[in-house]
Parts: sequence; C-alpha cells; structure tokens
Amino acid sequence: MIIDIHTHIFPDKIAASTLKVLSGKSHTQPFTDGTLNGLLNSMKIFHVDVSIILPVATKPEQVTKINDNAAQINEKFSNAGIISFASIHPDFENCRAELSRVKNLGFKGIKIHPVYQNTNLDDKKFLRIFDSAAELDLIVITHAGLDIGFPRIVSCTPKMARHVVEEIGAFKFILAHMGGWKSWDEVADELSGVNVFIDTAFSAGKIPNNYDYYSTDEVQMLDAENFMKLYKIFGADKILFGTDSPWDSQGTPIDFINALPIADADKNKIFSGNAKKLLSLT
Repeated sequence: MIIDIHTHIFPDKIAASTLKVLSGKSHTQPFTDGTLNGLLNSMKIFHVDVSIILPVATKPEQVTKINDNAAQINEKFSNAGIISFASIHPDFENCRAELSRVKNLGFKGIKIHPVYQNTNLDDKKFLRIFDSAAELDLIVITHAGLDIGFPRIVSCTPKMARHVVEEIGAFKFILAHMGGWKSWDEVADELSGVNVFIDTAFSAGKIPNNYDYYSTDEVQMLDAENFMKLYKIFGADKILFGTDSPWDSQGTPIDFINALPIADADKNKIFSGNAKKLLSLT
C-alpha cells in the first residue's frame, strides 16, 4: 500500500492559470494538470492507494471557503482514495472556533505554509494554532525550509520547528520536505531526537522538470547517501512518503525509496504504515 501524504490540487477553473504562475516562480513544470482528475490519473498510473490533498490559505478570508470545498471533496471522493486536509491562516480571526469546526467535519489535519502566510513558524500566532490542534488531536503539516518560489525567504527553519515542540510539547507535527528543504544539514543538527515527523516530498534526487534553469549544485536535492543520513537520525517510524504532486511525479520518489538499502518492513512504514497510524486508517 502507498499513501502520498503531500499533494496539491486546484479548482478546475483556475488550475491552468495557477500552475502557470507557480511554474514561473519556481522555474519547474508540473507533472499533472493540477486538477483532482489529474491526481486520480496519476494515482492509477503509479499505484498510489491514497493521496492527501493539502490546501493552503494565502489570505485569512479564504479559510472558510477552502475548508468547505475540502469537506465536499472528502464527502465525494474518500472512496477513491482522496483525503483532503483543511487549511488555517495565522491571521484568521477565530482560529480556535474554525479548528473545532474542522474537527467536527471529520478532517484529519490541517496544512500551513509559513512563507505564503508571511509568518514565522514559531510566531505566537502559529503557536496558538498548534496548541488548539494538539488539544483537538489534529495533524499539522507545514512547509519546512526554503520554498523554491521564494529563494531567499525561510519562515520555517529547523530551529523554529524545535522551538515549537519545546513550547507546545508532543503533537502530530509533520515537517515537509525531509524536515526543511535545502536546510538538511541544519535538520540533522537541530531536530535529532525531536518528536516530529518528516515527509519525503520534493526532496529526493534532483529538482524535476527544471529545463536547465538551475546550476548543477542548485538542482541537487538529497542523494541516496544524504537521504540515508536523515533516515538513520529519524528512523523509519518518523518518515512519511510524500511527493508534492503535481510538482514531482508520484512514480519517481517511489523508485528512489525502493532503491535504498532499507529493510522492506521499514519501507512499508514509510510508504503507508506511519500514515495509516496518524490518519487512523484501517
């Protein structure tokens, strides 16, 4: 079984225009058309059983509508292996009430993106969200490290993530992109022994579909050796499979992990076992 903990889609009407803007910022090209059907087709091709959609509210006034739409997706497509998380924005007026509503609607977790939301991860506005999420037993997944579309801005460093856990205590906290995109040395230094999960999204091998924009050093993400260093630090129980679809193929990361010198039992944890526990899937 394969569960992709980290995917994105956009409404059909704006998917093409949104991908065009984001592709321009990141100098990459997507692997699907960014729609729900595009994701379902990808899942079929690469034998992905469940995909978790992570919506991002870039403005506080978007939160309620995004979550209403996500709830409709869960109602209509859960049998097809689609589970959407909710979103929250640090400047939303009543985060506690919205998180309670999200929990009552049956959501498993929420997605935040400190860069797009212009707030550092350990800012008090996020800390109150994490405190409420922990109380409600909601998973929190955050973009971590650099963002390819914002090359000089880091609003979620490994040190900030460590500070969050020190302030809030243990909760279901996932740091995307192997703990911090392009910050992996700092991940190893700051997050060893810290009770967080990391996902593999857009972190293995080389930046895909870059059309030679990036230099040889820039295009390199985690090779097998450096991936294994983080695997040894966090252990198989704390790593979740994710792809960042449509920005990476769902197939390439599967092949990357299958080629690693990791026991099959640990690969099964990464591909689905850990996510099944977090998501309470049978």
